[in-house]
Amino acid sequence: MNGFRTLLGWALVGAVAGTLALAGADVFVARAADPIKIGLGMALTGGLSANGKPALMAIQIWKDDVNKKGGLLGRPVELIAYDDQTNPATVPGIYTKLLEVDKVDFVVSGYGTNLIAPLMPIAMERKLTIMGILGLANNEKYKYPSYFQIQPSGPDPEANWATGFFEIAARQNPKPQTIALVGADAEYPRHAIAGARELVKKFGFKTVYDKSYPPSTVDYTPIARAIKAVSPDIVFVASYPPDSVGMVRASAEIGLQPKIFGGGMVGLQFTTVMTSLGPMLNGIVNYDFWAPESTMMFPGIKEFFAEYQKRAKEAGVDPLGYYLPPYAYSAVQILGLAIEGGKSLDQQKVADYIRSNEFSTIVGKVRFGPNGEWAKSRVLQVQYQGIKGTDVEQFRVPGKKVVLYPEEFKSGTVIYPYSAAQK
Repeated sequence: MNGFRTLLGWALVGAVAGTLALAGADVFVARAADPIKIGLGMALTGGLSANGKPALMAIQIWKDDVNKKGGLLGRPVELIAYDDQTNPATVPGIYTKLLEVDKVDFVVSGYGTNLIAPLMPIAMERKLTIMGILGLANNEKYKYPSYFQIQPSGPDPEANWATGFFEIAARQNPKPQTIALVGADAEYPRHAIAGARELVKKFGFKTVYDKSYPPSTVDYTPIARAIKAVSPDIVFVASYPPDSVGMVRASAEIGLQPKIFGGGMVGLQFTTVMTSLGPMLNGIVNYDFWAPESTMMFPGIKEFFAEYQKRAKEAGVDPLGYYLPPYAYSAVQILGLAIEGGKSLDQQKVADYIRSNEFSTIVGKVRFGPNGEWAKSRVLQVQYQGIKGTDVEQFRVPGKKVVLYPEEFKSGTVIYPYSAAQK
């Protein structure tokens, strides 16, 4: 296991206040300033590190914010983080060490469906409260009552994930008829495609292509050509960052022109990907969680980004941080509010408090349903519009990632068909 470790928080100040001799036994006076320890594994190297590093930075910002206000329950917060290397095989060892050696009070998941999955059996065995950071349907099999997912997928994560994409497609006139489904043969894409298949039935589309590809794929041109050969009106892609970039580039190269394209592509939200692909993104309709639109300016979000972007510039990580960082911050924000609200470090009491209350966070109001997902879905569908060149500054302002769904956060209208947005 990678030995990387980051220790954050207040230093332990002072020594034991004194020793009392009672009936010949030594009794030590507990230090009120002993920190509350929160531990996690995070992708600081490997395929998800471009998001893992900003996520950890966001959690550090929360820790600093809390400690400036006096900590939790009058005690400072300390973070202990290990690099999971974007490798699920490292997760059991990391969390065992956090719990048995570092003696953390609470743990938070790493980033992503594949890294949360191996944590679930440990959490259930030890009856831990778990805040999950952006995993899709990790708790559908287990129904573990002390798991809470900050990703706004909603009560039926597989179906809710792509509902907006399909609703947008179904509203167009004339209504598109045929669809191609494609995704990597891996945890997240399998869930996303399973949900998409149900939505295909619900909205009455005809599937003309439904295939997966190995996660090791590096050439996406044959896939794009195979999809083009069946001329679908809709192309729904569920992919991880390397595949998403590969599919966009391959589709542009061979002239794949469905009427609507996108859906479940992880990575298009990342600043490095947006600046790399530039105008190739125009017209794509894809899921997202936050965009710099007026409809998404929740209390505290501007202050968070001001601090995050200052630190990100110094650290050389994602300069915008719009995708994962505000949700990583909100995950530990909720944990902290529950510790304070429940006035306890007891795992069950904290879980009960999270389950029973609504929380005001920098990503808005959050309430969890019985399965630990958001009680109401808020997966956005955005369309990339008017992107010119690869300058990062254009992505700081409204109008480049227009929110199309849900209606209450809508900031603009879809440009349809896909080809019209590319002109």
